[in-house]
Amino acid sequence: MVSKNKIALFDPSINTGNLGDKIIIESVNKTLKEIFRNTLKVRFSTRARLNEIKLKQLKNSDIQIVGGTNLLSSHMLLYKQWKIGLKESKRISNCVLLGVGWWQYQSSPDFYTKFILRKILSKTYLHAVRDIYTQEKLKAIGINNTILTGCPTIWNLTKQHCKKIPKKKSKKVLFTLTDYKKDEQKDKKIIDILSKSYNKLYFWPQGSKDIKYLKKINRDNNIIVLKRTVAALDSILKKEIDYVGTRLHAGIRALQNKKRTIIISIDNRTEEMGKDFNIPFLRRSELEKLPKLIHHPLKINIKLPLKNIIKWKSQFKKLK
Repeated sequence: MVSKNKIALFDPSINTGNLGDKIIIESVNKTLKEIFRNTLKVRFSTRARLNEIKLKQLKNSDIQIVGGTNLLSSHMLLYKQWKIGLKESKRISNCVLLGVGWWQYQSSPDFYTKFILRKILSKTYLHAVRDIYTQEKLKAIGINNTILTGCPTIWNLTKQHCKKIPKKKSKKVLFTLTDYKKDEQKDKKIIDILSKSYNKLYFWPQGSKDIKYLKKINRDNNIIVLKRTVAALDSILKKEIDYVGTRLHAGIRALQNKKRTIIISIDNRTEEMGKDFNIPFLRRSELEKLPKLIHHPLKINIKLPLKNIIKWKSQFKKLK
């Protein structure tokens, strides 16, 4: 077993306004517990700069796991989702990605980004990447020790699990919107389609400003707004209900709970994971297809890269 304080975790759920990161880190924690059993881990926020004490802790760790979400970008000096830069690159060299993805469709990574990622990412271990798009971006800057695994939130969506997901629509629906990726006309259309297709609508605010956005584009008091907690989401998913919405990880949580799910794609995350792993999605630009998807039988069959997932996990045997 690894000695005390040898496993470090970059945790995107610390100080986040997006509850999707809480859903991601739950699966990250489950994976790390499986691999490293009850070993003590030191956590570091991806959203905060590292002081000298934390840098020493990181340097003294055997390995640094980077836990999921959209942390990589072609312009990491400007995009601060993962606050790591030149100072950190001098002290850290063994970061291992766990289901991490690239932020949006972008041009080639700039020189600064290439330098930082080449310095901090492990050259020994395989990096688990969220999708092929992320894998290609890393490959373009000479980082070839990657393996396609998807986000760890989907790792338990096996064939046996998916067989238990209803094919026919429910009478109720849970939906989401995304405050930072607005399209008022199309988002109103989503609500209109759902209102015509279901008897009861529930709204879960994954982001801190989602409720404000809903109130701006909709005045239907019949929509039941849930508390902005993962517990509230889990509670509603215990009911017989469908999920339709723009929030990827609310949709994955619905799939985890064996709920009929249609994720509305608004960026590269849903688009790429949908293509790579057969996650049910529809582009927001194609909402004319949504009524048919809702009303016709929908078979959900996630295609997991199980061999890759096992391979990524097994590389840490010597650290146990």
